[in-house]
Amino acid sequence: MANTPSAKKAVRKIEARTEVNKSRRSRVRTFIRKFEDAVALGDKAAAQAAFKIAEPELMRAATKGVVHKNTASRKVSRLAARLKGMSA
Repeated sequence: MANTPSAKKAVRKIEARTEVNKSRRSRVRTFIRKFEDAVALGDKAAAQAAFKIAEPELMRAATKGVVHKNTASRKVSRLAARLKGMSA
């Protein structure tokens, strides 16, 4: 249990930051899911549109510290590879 005023404040800050990070992570997952759905349907135009939205969202999450930079880059790379594979 937090005893000092600074520890109590830290707990409050962590709770607030956790809520923001949950929201961001959920947002990223939503955009990735939309891309996955478009790929599953075989709709290349929808997949391209979803990719253009998902990529900056992933990189924004990396900038904000929700996911690691390399993780975001890896995910974007894999999404791009799947998009490229649709045309082949």
